[in-house]
Amino acid sequence: MKTWLVSRCLLGEPCRYDGRAKGNDRVLTLVAEGKIRVVPVCPECDGGLPTPRTPSEIQGGDGADVLRGAARVMSVDGEDRTEAFVLGARLAVETARREGAQGALLKAKSPSCGIGRIYDGSFTGTLREGDGVAAAALRAAGLPIHSETDFPEEI
Repeated sequence: MKTWLVSRCLLGEPCRYDGRAKGNDRVLTLVAEGKIRVVPVCPECDGGLPTPRTPSEIQGGDGADVLRGAARVMSVDGEDRTEAFVLGARLAVETARREGAQGALLKAKSPSCGIGRIYDGSFTGTLREGDGVAAAALRAAGLPIHSETDFPEEI
């Protein structure tokens, strides 16, 4: 059985910024059928952020830029949350290595977990190309990453 990191919100845990969950039926079915061993993660909470919290977006780049120190993660009310996002990303990579994860199923568009498209930092709902901070860190560590919208049938 394969081991996958899975965003806790996709598993139905209310850990999103708005205090809600985004349980995904397909993910929950894979878990219920015992097709994957799940290691739940929420890089934002694991990095020390509370639930609920005001929304955050990456400003000045994407997750890879944040990891290089070239962009910041800011809340809508101006709080710099970069440190928490970087810590959460580092912990996700450590967890993946420790648990022998073969991949990660992450929440689309999130500033930590988004894959390929994230919000642009303007808090207007506008998307841009790029990965979230944890997604970028997991990708750099060589872990296959997928969102709930693109993960393969056979995992």
